Amino acid sequence: ESHSQLDVCGISPLNTRIVGGQNAPPGNWPWQASLQSSGSHFCGGSLINSQLLLTASQGNLTVSLGLQSLQGSNPNGVSRTVTNVIKHPNYNSRTNDNDICLLQLSSPVTFTDFIVPVCLAAPGSTFFSGVSSWVTGWGTIASGVSLPPPGNLMEVNVPIVGNRECNCNYGVGSITNNMICAGLRAGGKDSCQGDSGGPLVSKQGNRWILGGIVSFGNGCAQPNFPGVYTRMSQYQSWINNQITSSQPGFVTFTSTGTDSDLSISCKHLIHQFITNIQHQHIWR
Repeated sequence: ESHSQLDVCGISPLNTRIVGGQNAPPGNWPWQASLQSSGSHFCGGSLINSQLLLTASQGNLTVSLGLQSLQGSNPNGVSRTVTNVIKHPNYNSRTNDNDICLLQLSSPVTFTDFIVPVCLAAPGSTFFSGVSSWVTGWGTIASGVSLPPPGNLMEVNVPIVGNRECNCNYGVGSITNNMICAGLRAGGKDSCQGDSGGPLVSKQGNRWILGGIVSFGNGCAQPNFPGVYTRMSQYQSWINNQITSSQPGFVTFTSTGTDSDLSISCKHLIHQFITNIQHQHIWR
C-alpha cells in the first residue's frame, strides 16, 4: 500500500497566471487544486493521493480539482470540502520556515486524465541551479493585477536558483534548508499572490515531481528576487507520519553535472542585508 501512488503519480496524460506565463492547456497539470473560500479562489494546492492535498500553512475551505478555468464550465472538475487541516508543528509565520500543510478531503476523488496525484521529491533529491521547473496557479498576473476572465490556469517555466545565491538575494540566513528558490535573475517570470500553496514541479523521465510549494517573495518577478518555495524533499517523514494508508509517491530527483551554486559567494552582503530589512516579504 505504501507504494500505491507510485503507479500513477506525476504522470500527466495530456501534457505533451503566474507572472510572465501563458495559459495552460486543459489537463496539463492534473494535480493542481484551487482552494476556495466563499466561492472565491484564494490559493493553490497539489493532490498527493485520493484524499489528501499539500498546500502552504494557511487555511472553512472548499477544494476544486480538474479545473481549467475559475469561471465557466469545468466538465472535468470535482469539489470536496476540507475535513481536517494538519499544519506543520514548526511553521514559523515570521520567517515562513516549514510553510507546509496537509488538507484531508471529505471523500476520495477518482483519478482521471484531469485528476492525478503528483509525485513528491524524496530526501536526497538534488535540484541544482538552473534545473528547469514549472509553477502553475490562478494567482495575480502582476502584483495587484487579477487574472482576467475566464480565469484560465496559468503556467510558467522558471529555473531553480541555488540556496547560496538566493540567500545573497534575500539576506544571508533568510533562506533556510527547508526552502528552494526559482526564477530569472532578470525577473519577469514568477508566482504571485493567489498562487500560494501551489506546485513547483520538475520532470524526470515521464514523471513530474513536486520540488517546492509556492511560499513567498519580494514582490513578484522582481530582478534578483526569485520566488521562494517550501523544499519538498525535507518532509517525507513528517508527511508519512500523518498518513496511515495510500502513502504518496516519493521519488528522488537527481540533477546531473555540477551545481554552479557551489561557486557562489555573496558580494556586498551588508548592503544586501540592509536592503533585505527594508523590503517586506510578501506572502502569496
